[in-house]
Amino acid sequence: MMNTEVTFCGVTMKNPVTTASGTFGSGMEYTEFCDLNALGAVTTKGVAHVPWPGNDAPRVAETPSGMLNAIGLQNPGIDVFLERDLPFLQQFDTKIIVNVCGHTEEEYLAVVERLADTTADLLEINISCPNVKAGGISFGTDPKEVERITSAIKKKAAQPVVMKLSPNVTSIAEIARAAESGGADGISLINTITGMKIDVEKRKFALANRTGGLSGPAIHPVAVRMVYEAAQAVGIPILGMGGVLTARDAIELILAGATMVAVGTANFHHPEVTMNIIAGIRSYMEHHGIRDVKELIGAVS
Repeated sequence: MMNTEVTFCGVTMKNPVTTASGTFGSGMEYTEFCDLNALGAVTTKGVAHVPWPGNDAPRVAETPSGMLNAIGLQNPGIDVFLERDLPFLQQFDTKIIVNVCGHTEEEYLAVVERLADTTADLLEINISCPNVKAGGISFGTDPKEVERITSAIKKKAAQPVVMKLSPNVTSIAEIARAAESGGADGISLINTITGMKIDVEKRKFALANRTGGLSGPAIHPVAVRMVYEAAQAVGIPILGMGGVLTARDAIELILAGATMVAVGTANFHHPEVTMNIIAGIRSYMEHHGIRDVKELIGAVS
């Protein structure tokens, strides 16, 4: 009998597949396409201490093998999340990973503290947010800042803390080590890669924000490389993501060192994709005579 169960940051999941934050809402829009009970976990859209309006439109642009987005982490805030989204997710037999965003340390901590006595299983901290107190630089690009914000959050968090790392850095291994030094229970990577698209007929930027986050299959090889480098640098578990479209993509990240994988952009054009990936992992295990999915974690040679 095949075992797809994994334990991530002390939380046991029925399989290693979750959704990437910002691509699945809290699952409400996907229930007619996807059985949330079948997922290892649902990762929510970013939750801030107050509602965030997001960026001006246009905010999305298609690119070869991917997309650019500059949504700006639009979300209704922690109050609506606790009143509407969390009760909805509690109906399902799946783990709940709440993505937390903020512009200052105080904003992150305000959300973390509100989540302390809830049924959320894990906190994923989006440190690609701009730190307004440091001139707008991302929290996740400075190792000292990563260690500091991780440590501050760990002191207040009731749930395991997973730091979501930005790929827009010189050394992902250095950032991963900083998160581990700050006390992170796990890390997730990669977030989107900064990109730009110009409409050559209009001679205008495709996004009102000018730049946006590139996601989709185009970034998958970068994700595999960074997951591998991070896995070699730290001893904490990794949630891998970036361009996962098929079971083979998911298995590639697991072989590179990820304990779990998240499916993001693919949800937009294949709403049932997570179900296909879970089934595909089982088929791969059966075909290769693998009894336990944990045998694949970091098994590349």
